[in-house]
Amino acid sequence: MDEEYDVIVLGTGLTECILSGIMSVNGKKVLHMDRNPYYGGESSSITPLEELYKRFELPDSPPESMGRGRDWNVDLIPKFLMANGQLVKMLLYTEVTRYLDFKVVEGSFVYKGGKIYKVPSTETEALPLPVPPLWPGGAASRICQVCVLHL
Repeated sequence: MDEEYDVIVLGTGLTECILSGIMSVNGKKVLHMDRNPYYGGESSSITPLEELYKRFELPDSPPESMGRGRDWNVDLIPKFLMANGQLVKMLLYTEVTRYLDFKVVEGSFVYKGGKIYKVPSTETEALPLPVPPLWPGGAASRICQVCVLHL
């Protein structure tokens, strides 16, 4: 490795990737390295499920009832981006979007106290929750719908 670089970036977390991309787009010769066999650092997504078991040194392999390991993609830190936020603008500027896909979230789950809970993402999932109504007759639901339409 006798080459010379303007910048050496260690780690492939989101911050490091953005920094590396900005430097590269601005003409710097960048060496970008990570000690892990996967990208993303502590905010990576781990797949297949067997890799997650290895990462956290769990004694057994995933039970067969969980299906195929490659059908799972577990985010160590959930990542949500505002569609018109600064982060998305930086990702577009650095052309990182050539290497990633944006997807609509199909479901989100939280692990707490030894149990897995689904985070409600639709009105149907959220309304059965034991929350006292703010106004009678579904007025709160209609107000929320109006707010969503005007955001």
